[in-house]
Order: sequence, then structure tokens, then C-alpha cells
Amino acid sequence: MPNQSDSELDKNIQRDSATVRQDRGGSSQIDVARLANVSQAAVSRTFTQGASVSEETRTKVLAAAKELGYRPNVIARSLIRKSTNIIGLVVMRFTNPFYAQIIRDFTRGLQEQGYWTLILNIAQNQELEKTLPMALQYQVDGLIVTSSTLSSGLAAECVRSGTPVVMFNRYTSDTHTHVVRCDNIEGGKLVADAFLDTGHKRLAYIAGEEAASTNWERETGFIDRLKERGHRLSFRESAEDYSYDKGYEAARRLLQRDDPPDAIFCASDLIAMGALDLARYKLGIKIPEELSIIGFDDIPSAAWPSFELTTVKQPIKPLVDNTLQILMNAINKP
Repeated sequence: MPNQSDSELDKNIQRDSATVRQDRGGSSQIDVARLANVSQAAVSRTFTQGASVSEETRTKVLAAAKELGYRPNVIARSLIRKSTNIIGLVVMRFTNPFYAQIIRDFTRGLQEQGYWTLILNIAQNQELEKTLPMALQYQVDGLIVTSSTLSSGLAAECVRSGTPVVMFNRYTSDTHTHVVRCDNIEGGKLVADAFLDTGHKRLAYIAGEEAASTNWERETGFIDRLKERGHRLSFRESAEDYSYDKGYEAARRLLQRDDPPDAIFCASDLIAMGALDLARYKLGIKIPEELSIIGFDDIPSAAWPSFELTTVKQPIKPLVDNTLQILMNAINKP
């Protein structure tokens, strides 16, 4: 919520006072003020984040509100202040443990700053064109878009509505929105170095979603480092998304060749887990003696004893913290 001066808050409080606001039990601000022996404006200031109120007054008001069962009407307050304290979070992959962790960290971080999260689940990128305008109708204070890309048209619509947008873990060059992502290119280079330093020769890449910036950045870093060191990519398969099942099938196509790879870089941990299980349990390949597999993300299950997957870690907490900081700065910008 934007920072407000005390005079601005007093004006809002006066407007609050003109509105009879009751909870389901029938108690109003007037009832709380009467019981606490304070002004109605003091009650409103107590329930206004960032408003100036003495600790003594706050204690009296909260005690009276508890006794009466009073709760402020958040919807009415948001209409008056033109701020809903709601952030829209667009997610496309609920089943991916990486994004499950992201959702948890974002919702916790937003709650700590006094915001609620409106989660918008889309099945594919095209649905964003329909879903995002709906989010704007809810008057969200800001948007975080994950696992999807924002078209220039949608970005312009957000600008017109005054809604700040941060792209998380995705990049697009033509929307002029804030972007927070890890260095996927450098991650791909680290994998190439790991394979070459351990003597691997026949190197493969299993791609995820072909249109995703994360996918081509990881692949670009991987291939560029191979070229820098005088090697090339021997094989490429596409899983088409980032799932275990698609990784399993892509690995089958690679490993049943007459000249299979001896190392596979997978665009995500779930793809790598599918490839790992196919190699071990279906084809009887010894890991890592006969085949090395590296994933990307470092989801919690990658460390399970049944996998013990080598992976590139995404620094989730710094990424989430940076996203929230950028979004809050944009929301509070004068």
C-alpha cells in the first residue's frame, strides 16, 4: 500500500467514519470507539497499516474490538483507499515442486507485508490473455507472473491501469516490465564444465518447454561452453514440458540409440528424474558409471536417497525476496 502522510490518513479516516461498517455480529466502529472511550478516527487509525496511533490507544481499541467481536470491513476500506492489498500471482505449473515452493514463499512473504495473494492458475500460456484482464478487474495492487510470458499488449494494459508487474523466472525483451530470474546461461555453462571435466564425450540435452526463456537460456549456456572448449552437442531431444513423464520418454529416445550419450543435461529436475529412472530401472544402465545426468532447479526431492540427483540450484529465497522488493517499491512509488 502506498505510504501516506498523517494528513492524508486523517482524510481517509474521516471518510471511513462516514461509513457505517459492521461485522457479522453487528458491531461497528462507533461501538468500539464508545467502549474504548476514544474517537472513531482513533479506531480507524488503529486498523490502518502505517497510521500513527499511540500504544495506549491501540491497546484499548484492540481490547474493545476483541470484546465486541469487531473486525474491519476490508472490502469497504479498499474501496475508500483505492488499494485492495491483494497481489495477483500467475502460475502455470502447480504440479511442479519448484513452483509449489515458489507459491509458498511468495504467499508467506506477501502476508508478512500485509498483502493477500490471488492465485491465478493457467493451463497454458495462451490463457494468460483471458486471465490477466480478470485479475485487473479485482483491482490488484500488483502482479507477479511466473512460468509464463507477458505479451506487449498485456503489459501495456497493466501500464494503463497503473498495475506494477514483475516477471519471475521468465524473460521477454519487448514488454519493459521488471524481470527477476537466475543466471540460466551461467548454469548451463557449469553443467558443460562438469561433464567435460569428468571426461564425457557424447553429450545430450533434453529440452523442456521450447518457447520458455529458461529453456533456451540453459541450452545456450550449455552449447556455448562446449564450443568454447572445443566440443559440440551430440544429441538433442525435447520433452516439450518440464514433467517426469515427458523426461522419461525423451530419455528413452536418446538411450535406445545405437550410439547413446554418456552424459545428459536436463532442463529441469523432473525431466532428469524421469531420465534417471528410465536409465536405471528400464534399461539397466549404471549411474554414474555408464551415464551421468544433471538436472536444474534443486527441488527438495532431488536429494532423496532414491535419486541423489546432481543438479544446478536455483537460489529461490533471494529470487523471491528481490521480486517482492521490486514490486513493493513499484507499488509505493509516489
